[in-house]
Amino acid sequence: MRALLVVLLLLAGLTLLADRVAVGIAEDRVADQLAGKGGLVGTPEVDITGFPFLTQVVAGRYEDVRVSLDAEELGQPAGTRAAVSLRGVQVPLRTVLSGSVQQVPVDRIDGTATLAYDLLAAQLGSDATVAREGDGLRITRTVEVLGRTLPVTAAGTVVLEGDQLVVDVEEAAGAGVDIPDVLVDRVSNLLDLRYTVPQLPFGLQLTGVAPGAEGVEVRVEATDAVLTAE
Repeated sequence: MRALLVVLLLLAGLTLLADRVAVGIAEDRVADQLAGKGGLVGTPEVDITGFPFLTQVVAGRYEDVRVSLDAEELGQPAGTRAAVSLRGVQVPLRTVLSGSVQQVPVDRIDGTATLAYDLLAAQLGSDATVAREGDGLRITRTVEVLGRTLPVTAAGTVVLEGDQLVVDVEEAAGAGVDIPDVLVDRVSNLLDLRYTVPQLPFGLQLTGVAPGAEGVEVRVEATDAVLTAE
């Protein structure tokens, strides 16, 4: 009886090991496919979730493939990154074995693209800063109005308008400097920001935006996506 138990445990261990080894190999293969069919510059980091994995291979359907993309892989400015989940990825085993994967249907994709605060601040000027403040943003920079150089700060809200991230500031205030009433509106306008969100892979659409810990987080999603070679 003890010998049988040892054998069963050994088989279970070998099965688990084989499953995990297969995951590692598949993640590399999926990463290559996503790079080629998602229009990526580099090969992303891929994590295929779910256990056991081998049953997903046989079924040709992967329930949750998580992909992390940095600025270089996206082909976008430094300070841009994305983390998305591809749910219901369909890659039949026979096409994998034959090396004839031409397209990858995906039921749904959702995730977040992050635009670093430094990236957004650079759109306003070299001395500008953008930081999270509650549900909004705090913007500071030095502006020149009517020959006067003024250090100013303002709170702003961030929204999406199409493919543009828009920061609309409220009334600006001088940092230890009184801003003449006649200049307040003009100074506030100088702190407004519009940033066109770069085109993202996998046909992702922008659905929402909110300040995050390290940058403005743009929610993205796509349904019934089909990834094909460019």
